[in-house]
Amino acid sequence: MADLLWYQYALIGLIFCWSGFVRSSLGFGGAVLALPFLLLVHNEPLVFLPLIAVHLMIFSSWIAWQGHRQLKAAGAGVSGGGMVSGQLSDHPPADSNIDWRYLGKALSIMIVPKLIGVVGLLTLPAQLMTAVIFTIVIVYGISYALNRPFRSNSRVVDVVLLALGGYVSGTSLIGAPLIVAVFASHVARHQLRDTLFVLWFILVVIKMVSFIIAGVDLQLIHHLWLLPCALVGHLLGEKVHQYLIDGRSEVFFRVLGVVLVLVSIMGLLIMPDLT
Repeated sequence: MADLLWYQYALIGLIFCWSGFVRSSLGFGGAVLALPFLLLVHNEPLVFLPLIAVHLMIFSSWIAWQGHRQLKAAGAGVSGGGMVSGQLSDHPPADSNIDWRYLGKALSIMIVPKLIGVVGLLTLPAQLMTAVIFTIVIVYGISYALNRPFRSNSRVVDVVLLALGGYVSGTSLIGAPLIVAVFASHVARHQLRDTLFVLWFILVVIKMVSFIIAGVDLQLIHHLWLLPCALVGHLLGEKVHQYLIDGRSEVFFRVLGVVLVLVSIMGLLIMPDLT
């Protein structure tokens, strides 16, 4: 990214702030909702994917650890009769904020497609990978705009969505909507967010190892200024996370879906001119 102009750096910083906001507020989507904008600024997926991967590793482990500490604190505050801090608890304290059983089961399905996707990312031309990313985001955007997110209602559909999610995650780190569709059906609501963040961490570690083996530039110098940008977005996202859970967020997702579709279509149309 050494040859970019000042306003391109400013745009990239804002987009990474947006990525951190989405990741912490929704529990997923930090990559899928940021990559289309990043590729419009600089059409090099392998420049941004290592940056996004490191951010995912840092913030996913942070959030999962926060969830663990909150669970321990809640457990310590429980007394006889299900009292928590002087109030009746709706549910008994869980043993863990992470559903390790289902996480292991899902990973056994996703691991091979994930590795295949990583190989595709490292071997396919940047222009082709950009077109694939924009196309995938258009599909996601349409599902959001129509308020028809991916849903899983059978074991066969579960396996297909997890395999596709693993492959897409391997190619571009944007397989989250497919994966969330399955996890939301099998993981308890209070464990879902932290379980997903542990999954993102594991998938990203696999990707980072492949980057290192292939000699991909990890853009380490740019973490010095992009990590603070992502942190600002992360802290803002934490503040609205509970609001999105408790409130009606359909309008937010519909608008977001339309924006993603328009941005991705524009990206596909001007892709030969992207630099």
